[in-house]
Amino acid sequence: MVSRMKALVLSGGAGTRLRPITHTSAKQLVPVANKPVLFYGLESLADAGITDVGMIVGDTAAEIEDAVGDGSKFGLRVTYIPQEQPLGLAHAVRVARDWLGDDDFVMYLGDNFVVGGIRGLVEEFRRRRPDAQILLTRVADPRSFGVAELDPSGRVIGLEEKPDDPKSDLALVGVYLFTPAVHEAVRAVTPSWRGELEITHAIQHLIDTHADVRCTVIQGYWKDTGNVVDMLEVNRTVLEGVERRIDGDVDDRSETIGRVVVEEGARIVHSRIVGPAVIGAGTVVRDSYVGPFTSVAENCRITDSELEFSIVLRDSSIDGVGRIESSLIGRHVEVTPAPGVPSAHRFVLGDHSKVQIHS
Repeated sequence: MVSRMKALVLSGGAGTRLRPITHTSAKQLVPVANKPVLFYGLESLADAGITDVGMIVGDTAAEIEDAVGDGSKFGLRVTYIPQEQPLGLAHAVRVARDWLGDDDFVMYLGDNFVVGGIRGLVEEFRRRRPDAQILLTRVADPRSFGVAELDPSGRVIGLEEKPDDPKSDLALVGVYLFTPAVHEAVRAVTPSWRGELEITHAIQHLIDTHADVRCTVIQGYWKDTGNVVDMLEVNRTVLEGVERRIDGDVDDRSETIGRVVVEEGARIVHSRIVGPAVIGAGTVVRDSYVGPFTSVAENCRITDSELEFSIVLRDSSIDGVGRIESSLIGRHVEVTPAPGVPSAHRFVLGDHSKVQIHS
């Protein structure tokens, strides 16, 4: 008999590394290729055959609920579980204890992005059913992550959270699979130096009590979209897979090259769009260039400007500012040229000074 699986999706957290965008928006809803990061995760859960999702929400609960609804548009049933303070991943499991019951579950961090989804991982877990299964990937600087130590046979023997002196370059990806055995482990842990109940400590407790903890080292693409650099990189990766589609209006003086998506209601006027790029519904691009790996959301205005390798959120305008690249521009933003200021030098020069000025 196949065990039932639920999913616990973490959608709280302050998103401090994506400020100022996340001062006014949930980090899980920042769009990649004009679709919120969270939605990719929900789609991958549905693809893996999971239908019951518990969504851990915090201060941005209303925004998350408005975006996700009851989950039916993803083929899911979503239950919202409030977490009053973001006190760690193990704390989230404690908070969700009643909803999880005695079912196996996937814990998925809502701002993580795994190319190719998790269907294979879920199938492997269902087949072998260890007490816990973690995903690992090799990273250049493990000090920012939970880090796993493996023995020569590839068995997990230790985990550390953000260590100063990592024992390996294997970082934990934000997807975990558990049987109900994890509940005793999360009850056993105490707050870390960060004041949080760490899931790494709970998994270490499982290891220390000789539970069956297994790992899968993924070779594919994974990103924690918690900062602007990673956000732009994920945007690039997703755009590489888009298919050309022109549903909006492109005038005779404009040129679209390669994998370009122009959504219905968008207008391209006397402009050049080089893909992969997505132009959202209702957006107008006029007398401008939009280059590769750029997502412009709905109802934006791009005029007399150049834009490349960037994300522009909805209802923003960029007018006459020359070239912008490698940028994340929020909602309802106006970018315009600064007023001209006469060039002048102002000095307080001591005796016997010598000044050279390059004008």
